[in-house]
Amino acid sequence: MNGTDGTGVTDRLTALVERVRRDPGAVGWLFPAVGRRVGRGPGPSGDPEGVLGPTFQDGARAAVVAALRDTVGAERFAEEVEALYRFGDAEEKRAVLRSLPLLGRGGDAGRLAAGLIADALRGNDPRLIAAALGTPAAAALDDHAWRHGVLKCLFSDVPLAAVHGLAERADAELGRMAAGYAAEREAAGREVPADVRRLIALSPHPADSPGTDDGTGTGASAPPTTGQEA
Repeated sequence: MNGTDGTGVTDRLTALVERVRRDPGAVGWLFPAVGRRVGRGPGPSGDPEGVLGPTFQDGARAAVVAALRDTVGAERFAEEVEALYRFGDAEEKRAVLRSLPLLGRGGDAGRLAAGLIADALRGNDPRLIAAALGTPAAAALDDHAWRHGVLKCLFSDVPLAAVHGLAERADAELGRMAAGYAAEREAAGREVPADVRRLIALSPHPADSPGTDDGTGTGASAPPTTGQEA
């Protein structure tokens, strides 16, 4: 069922939100039930997989998370959000990642966000990789982890359009890594994806590579196994 096409969607979602406000402990079973109760479908991006942006059910689950935030204290809220992620299936994890800005920034909230994002980047699910870097919450990652997350997008065929704030955060080191990746692909006789060229162009003072000017370039780092490598 596509929640955007059905009738009574707003009423059903409102009922879920009000239930969480009355009984915050119910979120553990209401959150997984959102798709069945409210509906599923693509969000504003038009992508039903939720790579290019949140799906309809992601948005509905974010409303449930927001209701929880407004009802319980910060410590319990963080605990509940972590549990929703840890015990959720891939669709639920994606919704939690999309909802991470509700935690706020800095302190324990920032550390929790960074930990959940790092966990998503350790896997190979494009939906989770995109969601991990697709909101302002990715600012919780340090530069090293964030760069490797962006490279993970390239390795996992996640469009860079999914990465929040890419143009603002791309730096010379990320450009060097992208140039090295381009060099490796060209040396192997493989095409350099347009997103790799875009990343090199976005980065200030990028290193030259076969994908840009003179055929030089340094080696790219291997895909990370964790979003928080030292």
